[in-house]
Amino acid sequence: MPAAISWPAPAKLNLMLRIVDRRPDGFHELQTVFQFLDIHDELQFQLRSDPLIRLRKPLPGVPQETDLCYRSALALQQVSGCQRGVEIELNKRLPMGGGLGGGSSDAATTLVALNRLWGLDLDSRELQDIGLQLGADVPIFIHGHAAWAEGIGEQLSDIEPPCDWYLVIVPDCHVSTAEIFAQPDLTRHSPRIKIRDFLQGDRQNDCLPVVRRRHPRVAAALDWLNQFAPAQLTGTGACVFAAFGDEQLARAAHRALPANLEGFVARGINRSPLLERVRQN
Repeated sequence: MPAAISWPAPAKLNLMLRIVDRRPDGFHELQTVFQFLDIHDELQFQLRSDPLIRLRKPLPGVPQETDLCYRSALALQQVSGCQRGVEIELNKRLPMGGGLGGGSSDAATTLVALNRLWGLDLDSRELQDIGLQLGADVPIFIHGHAAWAEGIGEQLSDIEPPCDWYLVIVPDCHVSTAEIFAQPDLTRHSPRIKIRDFLQGDRQNDCLPVVRRRHPRVAAALDWLNQFAPAQLTGTGACVFAAFGDEQLARAAHRALPANLEGFVARGINRSPLLERVRQN
């Protein structure tokens, strides 16, 4: 059996998030900006000659049939008719359920890697269509470039936001995306803006007021971080972040974190390391 091959699954931030409409099917129309971070999960894929898909280290409390890596591999197998299998090992570094896109990124990396390793030759658009059935954030990770996004997050246009250094705080709580989007006080008809408005400083996140009211630990993290730079929420959270012009300022703020808060420093990047890995393989 050949040696396992490692592939990165990077984190993302939502640098802005506006909810501009609600569709008849219940999904929300968004405007958002995605940027990647230079930290990532790591996945290894050991190919099999039979069609079995197996997770080597299942996530605690997550049944295999609901795991996004497993579901991605199975969906790709079903769409393509591929009769080869794989053993997947996930080295989980990104916090789960924090708005950093870890599960969606793992799913995207699984699709991109197995498309190459199984020799399927599906293009990026076909992979994004599969990924969208697994989660609204999966397509951006397949796309692989920082993007202005509309629709439910799948209509992507490349953008080049500044590659700032970020201090990301991970509050000790879980925020349910479904719960936040179901709240009656959530803004659902924000005026649409243009890319130039974002580049000129419009970084509104319509979910932030709702999350702040319902999750005191997120509110406390936002209040603490606001001492250093304008604090933002990524997605529906729970992670919050602030941008710094240079690494030393971000690390100085990180050193000041109180004992009851956890966080890390990372740099924004506009091109996913997953694309580099595809070219190398």
